[in-house]
Amino acid sequence: MPETDKPPGDLPPLRDVIARYGLAAKKSLGQNFLLDLNLTRRIARAVPDLANSTIYEVGPGPGGLTRALLAEGAAHVIAVERDDRCIPALEDIANAYPGRLTIAPADALALDETKLIGEYGGGRPVQIAANLPYNIGSALLVKWLTNSSCWPSFWQSLTLMFQREVALRLVAEPGTHAYGRLSVLTGWRANPRILFDISPSAFTPPPKVTSSVVQITPLSDPVADCALSDLERVTAAAFGQRRKMLRQSLKTLVPDAETFVMEAELDPTLRAERLSIADFAALARRWAELAKKD
Repeated sequence: MPETDKPPGDLPPLRDVIARYGLAAKKSLGQNFLLDLNLTRRIARAVPDLANSTIYEVGPGPGGLTRALLAEGAAHVIAVERDDRCIPALEDIANAYPGRLTIAPADALALDETKLIGEYGGGRPVQIAANLPYNIGSALLVKWLTNSSCWPSFWQSLTLMFQREVALRLVAEPGTHAYGRLSVLTGWRANPRILFDISPSAFTPPPKVTSSVVQITPLSDPVADCALSDLERVTAAAFGQRRKMLRQSLKTLVPDAETFVMEAELDPTLRAERLSIADFAALARRWAELAKKD
């Protein structure tokens, strides 16, 4: 698929950059490069308060979205890239936008992004925007939703690309097939919405699935009171055997699961996918009470 729109500044087309630096996408890194500048700019324009924010980007690859973020006026971009092959291409972008791009060669899953942002973020609001590698997208999202000791988190918004299947899980309602642990953990303290889909043909190489751009904004307070660690424990148990009733699936958590569920004022014959976020919070609070007794 040919690139559309003119590359910013003196930067060459992304296809030329990929050829110059030998950046064939690696399946092991979950790489699928988005080359259509109209689409990358559409993603960039969806990021809130772009001109006044530091953008934290994971997996920029040859820099398609990075270019768009800077061209659309991002105050500063911090790009975290694990693939050393891509660093020279990102350095070309940094030279085209002096002082506005920080490149961090690192594994985003292992990185303490708050330290990196504290050093290079300039004290600005932080928005996370990324065409996430498919193989770590969900893990990164869970990290950003759960690694904060306080809430709201260090970020003001997430504008991320996922496989559409994952995107549907993020916004799923109770009682639907897509509803699961990721739905609960996301909806408990944030508001997710799907912005638009992107066809496989827009990528190099084309993935086998449609992608979706999702925007997630943090809530000022969780939708129901409980400790995050307790919510994680309860949802892991309940959805670990999602086809079973709670009185069975939660036996991995407590021996007498039926009584446990009834003490949370819920029906033990329900399956996990039928519970609301508030219901899971009730189970988490009851679990915390039992843990204190032990």
